[in-house]
Amino acid sequence: MSMPSSSSSSTTSVHVTALDGLVNVNSLFTIAVFVGLSLTTPGQQSLENRACDAGIDVAKKLLVFEVVSFSFFLFSSLVAQGLKLAINLLNSKDVDEVFKAHINLKVLRFGMMGSAVGSVMGCVFLMLSMVNVIEIRLGMLSCGSKSAVHAVTTLLVLVSSALIFYLSTAIYAFMH
Repeated sequence: MSMPSSSSSSTTSVHVTALDGLVNVNSLFTIAVFVGLSLTTPGQQSLENRACDAGIDVAKKLLVFEVVSFSFFLFSSLVAQGLKLAINLLNSKDVDEVFKAHINLKVLRFGMMGSAVGSVMGCVFLMLSMVNVIEIRLGMLSCGSKSAVHAVTTLLVLVSSALIFYLSTAIYAFMH
């Protein structure tokens, strides 16, 4: 019986943990998509100036962005779950090396990067849908509603910063 090397063991464990985290975060974002859909009602008036109420086109864009966002999160989660399944099935074949899966590293990296890109795109479309929710609730940005402008600015700055950080770390991990 050979003992698994600690680097292979920890590498496989780290990949499974990373994939678990990605699936969990995607699940939370998917819930946010459905909450956003449930809070949107046609003909809703903004909380500020009635002249700045969003039209039906904003509600349509919201629905499209929510569906596209959901699609990217589902894609990302399914790819991550597929990779986890492959790792776990490969682990179950070799009972002597329970923590060491022999998986093509290029396939694993490509799948993890595809899953990460799916999550990022899901976040981008979720952010765009949130801009539409803000316009529906607080008034159109084109009207200059201070509340809407502040909310959208905060949303764009924080989410964009987080996405840049996430992409940077994912690319760094992909390259090394």
